[in-house]
Amino acid sequence: MPHIRKGQAPDKLARDAFAERFRASFDDPMFDRERAVLERIEEIAWDAYCKSRKSPRTSKAGPGFADPDYALSDEWRAASEAIELAQLAQKGASQASRVLLVQAAARNEGTCPGEMAKSYRLCEAAAGIFKERRIEVDLLDLSHLSSVYGRKIHPCKSCVATAMPLCHWPCSCYPNHSLGQTGDWMAEIYARLARAHGLMIVTPVYWGQAPGGLKSMMDRLVCADGGNPDPSSTQGKDAAKAKALELDGWPYPKHLAGRVYGLVVHGDTADAGTLRASLAGWLEWSGFVPSGAQSQIDRYIGYFKPYATSHDSLDEDEAMFEETRNVARAVSNAVAALREGRLAMPDADLKAPRRK
Repeated sequence: MPHIRKGQAPDKLARDAFAERFRASFDDPMFDRERAVLERIEEIAWDAYCKSRKSPRTSKAGPGFADPDYALSDEWRAASEAIELAQLAQKGASQASRVLLVQAAARNEGTCPGEMAKSYRLCEAAAGIFKERRIEVDLLDLSHLSSVYGRKIHPCKSCVATAMPLCHWPCSCYPNHSLGQTGDWMAEIYARLARAHGLMIVTPVYWGQAPGGLKSMMDRLVCADGGNPDPSSTQGKDAAKAKALELDGWPYPKHLAGRVYGLVVHGDTADAGTLRASLAGWLEWSGFVPSGAQSQIDRYIGYFKPYATSHDSLDEDEAMFEETRNVARAVSNAVAALREGRLAMPDADLKAPRRK
């Protein structure tokens, strides 16, 4: 059994430091009249922090789990059951085809920039094609991370780097009530992806990379590629048990494999092609299927022109809109072929010699 390395984690906060951080969320003077109430709530939060009450509401895992008596988080169970229902709907022959359309820019007119994103405008063009073809569009607008109260995607803790079975499907790292890490949007996003037959991402380039919200979502989807659907098998986050499970022979299940995808990446000076290739590599590693040569594009809008006129540059670039529509058409065609059993996947029966 490999040695489990320790010694990096910081000590718990002192009481006064905890109080300072807790009270920062209630700095508005309008809370002053309720300071006594907040002090009592703070004491409860401090107790939860000291005792590491990550999941205060649990129930026995029950039949179907490795350890039926394991105290399973009620919130994790709800997220897992939502995914199961979504998977059943996705496979249902009578259910409408659905595409998850991801708008990855961090901006909208309700955020500090005061203007909508060009990615959103391109998403509107794509959505029009899907609707014409009677494909349900589930728009995931990641700009809500910066404009909707309480909307957040917590960072990946890289449980998989300790052992793959320690990374649960869906992610069980959150919510962590003892650290105030609640309201994680990914619990919903997992089910929305599970329900979809296709995925289309429209994204700008931010400093050569994916926008922060998209990258956070990508990181948190590691559990879809090899994740463990049974937290009781590792007794939650027991690193030694997880290592033993992986070394005993882990199947690395690809929970979202077989869905089709398309990409629209746009920049203004550099790295659009680099980001497109990165996204394609991530999706195909996870078992997503490309929708054809015209289903992935990387383009520049207003190349080296002022930021102030970038929407005008997009207005003038009808080809950009039409190429985006072609991505949507390609994804639509792939979804139809997938559901009718006509989608060609020549390597579907090949067994990879390296499992991870």
